[in-house]
Amino acid sequence: MEASQIAVIESPRKRDVITAPPTAATPMELLRLVVAQGGDIEKMKQLMELSERLEANQARKAFVTAMAEFKTSPPEIIKNKHVKYHTQKGTTTEYDHATLDAVCDAVIEGLSNVGITHDWETEQPNGKVRVTCVLTHVAGHSKRTSLESAPDDSGGKNSIQAIASAVSYLERYTLLAATGLAVKGMDNDGRTTERRDTLNAEQIANIEALISEVGADKRRFLNYLKISSLEEILACNYSAVVKMLEAKRAR
Repeated sequence: MEASQIAVIESPRKRDVITAPPTAATPMELLRLVVAQGGDIEKMKQLMELSERLEANQARKAFVTAMAEFKTSPPEIIKNKHVKYHTQKGTTTEYDHATLDAVCDAVIEGLSNVGITHDWETEQPNGKVRVTCVLTHVAGHSKRTSLESAPDDSGGKNSIQAIASAVSYLERYTLLAATGLAVKGMDNDGRTTERRDTLNAEQIANIEALISEVGADKRRFLNYLKISSLEEILACNYSAVVKMLEAKRAR
């Protein structure tokens, strides 16, 4: 009998009309029915487990849908900090990378718009540092991504600084891995020294004009990029910077 169908019961005194229950009852509805009929504990337990599996599956589907929506307009993350230090071997290491706050600024708003929050869990197993990024959807489903490394003692850091540096590094990369994003011109994080070509005069003039056209606050824009002047922008990041400003025009 379909949910919309009506069962009619005739009696000598009056004509009773009873609406039949829907055929596709949920596990919780079935559970209430079992309780009302004095059902046994084992049957109630099975229905509870069925209900939990159904809810978990629905939450997983909601998470997948939300991540698909997030990926339709992924944020662009660029390198915003230059690091240079002398190693214990007497050599100089120099590289550019996207800082943790820059990654978070770029990613968090997009995740929030689709109902997803992020968090990190940290551990120190066997003298190493392990960080797990947890993405959680409002429906309850979570995705966990873990990475671990030794403490980062480069650049003459003390033991606490070495752990903190490793945690920051792993937080950055677990968030990128969990969301499936990559930094524009992926950084090498000090593994090698890379050439740093900055913008030419024409590119700087173009960005200056674009900042004015879209009504951006130049000082706040520079602070966001963690630089003091447009001359510090790397040439490899020119297109990304232009897209960021054009996005403001679109809003």
